[in-house]
Amino acid sequence: MQSSLKLVDCVIEVHDARISFRRNPLFQETLGLKPHLLVLNKMDLADLTEQRKIQQHLAGEGLKHVIFTNCIKDENIKQIIPKVIELVGSSYRYHRSENLDYCILVVGVPNVGKSSLINSLRRQHLRTGKAARVGGEPGITRAVMSRVQVCERPLIFLMDTPGVLAPRIGSVETGLKLALCGELSLVPSLLPRKGACSPGSRVWDWPCPLSLGGAERTLCSSL
Repeated sequence: MQSSLKLVDCVIEVHDARISFRRNPLFQETLGLKPHLLVLNKMDLADLTEQRKIQQHLAGEGLKHVIFTNCIKDENIKQIIPKVIELVGSSYRYHRSENLDYCILVVGVPNVGKSSLINSLRRQHLRTGKAARVGGEPGITRAVMSRVQVCERPLIFLMDTPGVLAPRIGSVETGLKLALCGELSLVPSLLPRKGACSPGSRVWDWPCPLSLGGAERTLCSSL
């Protein structure tokens, strides 16, 4: 990923809107000075009644450019290319200043919709089909892809990358949230101990920064 940064003009970080605060800290260290756009995907699965507070919180962390999307139905996808053009146009392109095309690197943790975003942009701007393989489990993309065209005017290419998680998950709660959102595989060491369940209940519940659906807010002890 780091070797690809010198070949791109902007970075799009895709994250799950349901757990918008659980970003990989490694991205903040490696993205450098490149223009950065945060795309919070799967907005259809999240409770967005607190959307303004989420944006304010992220702005406090230096993330001023945030777009909520649903790549399945192409919601808000048309906002991305204009925002990318704006960000690149207001920044120094270094050794890419003579290039007429734009090249964007797409990063994020596993299974948040990076490849789906590329396909959605192609549908909106090129009226064409899939260019990136997608799936409902983490690990579909295993290597940095070659450039994929997503727009004709201006000429824009995107590069998909494998999902990257932090080397250590800070807590069981964080691990469970990532697993329930499909961003990592659930392993026995992440499951709550027998005594973690409420008395008389076989369901373990926990607080979440965004309200998830009932099926996603609870984990049956039978797992």
